[in-house]
Amino acid sequence: MKKNICIDDAPALKAIFGVEDKNLTFLEGELGVNISVVPEGIAIKGPKPRVERAAFFIDKIIDLAKDGFAFNQRELSNYISSHDAGDIKNKEHPESEGGEIRVPSSRRKAVFPKTGGQKAYIKAIHKHDIVFATGPAGTGKTYLAMAMAVNFLMEKKVRRIILTRPAIEAGESLGFLPGDMYAKLGPYLRPLYDALYDMMEADVIEDYLETGIIEIAPLAYMRGRTLNNAFIVLDEAQNCTSEQLRMFLTRLGFDSKTVVTGDTTQSDLPGGKPAGLIEAVNILKDIKGIRFVTLNKKDAVRHPLIQKIIQAYENFYST
Repeated sequence: MKKNICIDDAPALKAIFGVEDKNLTFLEGELGVNISVVPEGIAIKGPKPRVERAAFFIDKIIDLAKDGFAFNQRELSNYISSHDAGDIKNKEHPESEGGEIRVPSSRRKAVFPKTGGQKAYIKAIHKHDIVFATGPAGTGKTYLAMAMAVNFLMEKKVRRIILTRPAIEAGESLGFLPGDMYAKLGPYLRPLYDALYDMMEADVIEDYLETGIIEIAPLAYMRGRTLNNAFIVLDEAQNCTSEQLRMFLTRLGFDSKTVVTGDTTQSDLPGGKPAGLIEAVNILKDIKGIRFVTLNKKDAVRHPLIQKIIQAYENFYST
């Protein structure tokens, strides 16, 4: 079967072909088809099911490219793997729930949930005001929550972003840290800054931090506040005591969303204190409007060795 796709947009052509046609070569191998240049755009050749699948993905990539989004081979792979057969069959992309998350990075970035668990996580954030996401390192708990927060702010669904973490040291003492409050707390909050700078321009972030549109603060600074019209992310919640997590959850105001992330296997609470996150899951599990999403090693999308490391530790502690 052969199918022609018209491409009359330079960014779209660049997205499909890539530097030195590397994207084109990757797409041919990934989709199992032959792609060639024709006067009106490209021609896809191969077995009918593969051609239809390839045409579906290429049409979507072209649409994103026309909106200014760029792609490399890794991002193309993530985009393809983020879709299931149902998306192709129905010829639609559920962008509002579980599809790409558009964020205003320096080159217009789309963040894609790469596994079924991650897609369920994104859908839960869309549909529920409070979402708990638990799972091991590398499963995208924090990064996807940050992407959703930035997206909600840019879409004017909220007026500000509030990012917080408990200031607990991970098994070692950092000692005396000089400087103001932000300098002292920087090591604790660095992962939140890292994700933020991956999604927004530095000058925009600095302006938003200065004006309070984005606030990054330790958990203790949430006490006594009511957080209206905000997207609130509590990261590393396994390091919250029961009292801290209860305090945080009761800060939620009108027109706000809260995402609580944590790894219940890596609590750094001193003295064997019970983890508030585990307690909260048990206490709140039957409340309508709160959703609990559990990610596992299959959702780990960092280095391929991460899944093996998680499995090795699980095997060790289960014996």
